[in-house]
Amino acid sequence: MKALVVDSSNTMRSVLHRILSMRGFEVTEADNCRQAMDVLRVMGPADLVLVDWIVHEIDGLEFVTRLRHESVEYTRVVMLATAEPGTRELHGALMAGADGYLVKPFTGLQIDAKLAQVGLTWRL
Repeated sequence: MKALVVDSSNTMRSVLHRILSMRGFEVTEADNCRQAMDVLRVMGPADLVLVDWIVHEIDGLEFVTRLRHESVEYTRVVMLATAEPGTRELHGALMAGADGYLVKPFTGLQIDAKLAQVGLTWRL
């Protein structure tokens, strides 16, 4: 399975890369949403996209909206937040097409639970 991690933090991308790789994902990284859109055009749809809520140039919500506009329905999208999103933000993310969210910092077990929640299976 293919995963794309979109976050402006090198550290966060590295942590997620390691966790997802250990679960059998082929992981690609992007440090902003423009780069992520370019990556998806080259590699094709990902099974999973983890995108930070706030990234440079295009924010995570706009990225999700664009991703869903391009009919990538089967890609599971999980937003990454630095704080618990409020009702308005969460509603906006779900309306944009996100399948769920995780609040930083998170553990590998929380990622496992989120993957299961959005319908992805993996191997350890």
